[in-house]
Amino acid sequence: MSPGIRAPGVRVTQLLQRWRAGDTSVEDALFAAIYEDLRRIARRLMRDERSNHTLEPTALVNEAYLRLKQGSGEYVDRAHFLAVAARVMRRFLVDHSRSRGRQKRAGGRQVTLDPRLVAGPGTTLDFLAFERALQRLEALDARKAEFVQLRYFAGLDNGSIAAMSGVSVRTVKRELQFARAFLTSEIEGEAP
Repeated sequence: MSPGIRAPGVRVTQLLQRWRAGDTSVEDALFAAIYEDLRRIARRLMRDERSNHTLEPTALVNEAYLRLKQGSGEYVDRAHFLAVAARVMRRFLVDHSRSRGRQKRAGGRQVTLDPRLVAGPGTTLDFLAFERALQRLEALDARKAEFVQLRYFAGLDNGSIAAMSGVSVRTVKRELQFARAFLTSEIEGEAP
């Protein structure tokens, strides 16, 4: 990887370390350094929302950042921070869907999953059904669920996931294959 590609990650990691040490003066610089990454995650998560959705990607980014600031602050590096941010955004959208009183197969949010994650390009499914399946996967194998979140929600490639997790790219591919089969089976099992 070239130094130009690593530099933003190194800078964010340094800012996170200072923030974790209690230096609140770096918050603005940290937010500025990761803002576009957070917007990309928010756009990815909201791309299949209804057109009249009450949330915008910017609002989702702001809500996630506020929640992340209130969290433990034990973010190791940029990739870890973005993975946690993706999880926070996803949970916020799930809570938002639930609070709006949507029920499965009664107008629930439809999600178009990355074709590398589930069988069939452009496959759509109920967001809450996907969330339930992902929670079952997490109970079965937390690492596989984490890889799904890093790949689909945070948008990291297999190489980045491997480096962050300390495993080979081949292991990441194998874990995602299992996750895809598991999630597909679980979601299809919920269908009437």
